[in-house]
Amino acid sequence: MENYRLRLFVAFLGLCVVLSCKDQGQKENVGNTSLSEVSLDTEEGLYRPNFHFTPKVGWMNDPNGMFHYNGYYHLYYQHYPDGNKWGPMHWGHAISTDMVSWKEQPIALYPDDKGYIFSGSAVVDLENTSGFGTGGQVPIIAIFTYHNMDIEKAKGIDVESQAIAYSLDEGLTWTKYSGNPVIQNPGIRDFRDPKVSWNEEHEKWVMVLAAQDKVMFYGSKNLKNWELLSDFGADLNKEIGTHGGVWECPDLFPIPVQGTDEVKWVLYVSVNPGGPNGGSATQYFIGDFDGSKFTMDKDFEAALNKGQNHWIDFGKDNYAGVTFSNITSKDGGKFYIGWMSNWEYANEVPTETWRSAMTVAREVKLIKDSQSYRLAFDPVDEIDAYKGVKYKKENIAVEGELELINSEKVNLSRAAINFNIADIKKGGFTFKLGNKKGDELSFGYDATDNKFFIDRSKSGQIGFSDTFSSKQSIAPRISISEKLSGTILLDKTSIELFFDEGSTVMTEIFFPNTPFEMLSIETVNQDFVLDSMEINELNIN
Repeated sequence: MENYRLRLFVAFLGLCVVLSCKDQGQKENVGNTSLSEVSLDTEEGLYRPNFHFTPKVGWMNDPNGMFHYNGYYHLYYQHYPDGNKWGPMHWGHAISTDMVSWKEQPIALYPDDKGYIFSGSAVVDLENTSGFGTGGQVPIIAIFTYHNMDIEKAKGIDVESQAIAYSLDEGLTWTKYSGNPVIQNPGIRDFRDPKVSWNEEHEKWVMVLAAQDKVMFYGSKNLKNWELLSDFGADLNKEIGTHGGVWECPDLFPIPVQGTDEVKWVLYVSVNPGGPNGGSATQYFIGDFDGSKFTMDKDFEAALNKGQNHWIDFGKDNYAGVTFSNITSKDGGKFYIGWMSNWEYANEVPTETWRSAMTVAREVKLIKDSQSYRLAFDPVDEIDAYKGVKYKKENIAVEGELELINSEKVNLSRAAINFNIADIKKGGFTFKLGNKKGDELSFGYDATDNKFFIDRSKSGQIGFSDTFSSKQSIAPRISISEKLSGTILLDKTSIELFFDEGSTVMTEIFFPNTPFEMLSIETVNQDFVLDSMEINELNIN
């Protein structure tokens, strides 16, 4: 009996310790969300995505250090494992063989006395230019920003510097370079997010990093010693691109123009705030890079000056995305992933265990129209391997509102939808996702204004932010074709829209009270025909 009482007392003490640790963790969480009090099982069932990467626990934002090597794709990311709001930044890590199904790995980089581990990139040093490789091992080099909180609290300027770490086991474990930082702060408060690539023509590494209202280019032969080459974006006579907020997370890469032998250079720059529908978003520039300096293409500059419609994504929830290193598509394109949230409300979305997801991986293409160059994006082909149950219909005449499909036929929380309209001049349309609770997500095309839209004002939980659903998100239709095509990717809490072969893209998140169960279409035009629609359930999770 005494032994039983002793065991019971020890168990009670253990429970107290667990509860105490949980309370302490919540205190360190900088104030957990007060919105959702649903159980863990309900939260997992309602909001954990089926095919978008999320960490098991904790906060996540920018994708970092993405590369491909020996059959594996590596995704690192800004991560705070001890809370569900932004905190001391680590590099989390996940791997995949197809960019669709991801497996989380142990944390790759931890903060230290030099600072938090902010965003950056990783490269495969095939020729061992860094000298870190031994015994024939190919080193992987991570290039990241140190953010020193002591200097920030002292209101110093030199808060951020650039550093490197190396891995000799293909990115699983890392050793920080003893000579860090490799680039000291030049007196700029926001000086971060280095993206590095090998420039074959000039036989050197090139880094582009964000420096407040511009980007700066550096060059190196060994990834340790860097020299400043040039900058772009802060012209004394005019602002180049959008400057609604600080510039962040740049990327620079060459890409062939579709259907030609011409090659141009693409420069991504994220900006927060300043996005086309509010908050954070990513703009891009097209031009040439001579190994030291980026120069905008004149036709592209002329198009940009007519209006800023050069965004990677017009939706509110795709930010800080960059491309994978050490791989291109068969056509020479790049592969891209973005952070699927917005700094206006990212810390407040209604999940407790984790916060944020990544977009699906996308192939980046460069096209040339009658005026200039534009980027186009499509989901990677690897998603096709997960397509299961299929529903297909043609020549769908629509009068008023028509139900297209419900969850008895296809699970709309993991679906890929393709549709075609032969003559869009006959009018616009609205797709609606609905459930028994009355939640509704609407999206479609407004023919009067020649714009696409997403409306999540009735999509479920919206009260956590004044800006989450205060207005429709809109995007211009870029294509001038009479035909309109679209791809829709639906997960539990996200929609990704690729119109006109990816020339206009919109990504947004939502939080319904129960899963969406029905998809319908509505139009006010009596002659409207949806020429074809194919819906596939995705066999993921």
